[in-house]
Amino acid sequence: MPGRHYLELLEFANGQYGYVTPEDARSRGVDPAQLRLMHHRGVLEWVAHGLYRFPVVPSSPLDQYMEAVLWSRTPAKLSHETALDLHDLCDVNPAQIHLTVPAAYRLRRHIPAAYRLHRRDLSAGDITRHEGVPIVTVRRAILDGIEAGLGGHLIDQALETTRRRGLLSRSELDVLDGARHHADRGPYSGRPRSRASAST
Repeated sequence: MPGRHYLELLEFANGQYGYVTPEDARSRGVDPAQLRLMHHRGVLEWVAHGLYRFPVVPSSPLDQYMEAVLWSRTPAKLSHETALDLHDLCDVNPAQIHLTVPAAYRLRRHIPAAYRLHRRDLSAGDITRHEGVPIVTVRRAILDGIEAGLGGHLIDQALETTRRRGLLSRSELDVLDGARHHADRGPYSGRPRSRASAST
């Protein structure tokens, strides 16, 4: 019969698509060493350094996104092309999962090729959730795309979708329109402006 620690962590992990980290265990008053013991008993899957998953939790197409956010082991949010895609704003097809992490974040582990990290200190107003997964807002996602030099036709499509669906106020859309046109006129038009890295 499952023990108290297993049941307590499983309940918590249900809100994270089955994933759990040592930090999650500590927040529930459970010694993180319990995660290794559960893994050795076969009731937890090892996913990556400091990241486990309860196999009894049904898989979902969004698993990969929650895994990416938790893999960083720092407050990370889906952003840039990934956010534009999940918000269904344009026909972007990200080759990687884009994550925004704190500007001072330093990583000593290898970054999987599937991830693209961007460093920025997000405000509370830049953050929301998509079916439970932390993600930047529509406004921030479009700004990310503009600053990263994403194709103008995709930004225009995202702006038109946002306008049609009433996702932002008129004044917010005016600011984004201005940023879009300013980027076109700037000396570095079409070149990435965000601080992104594929490695540390």
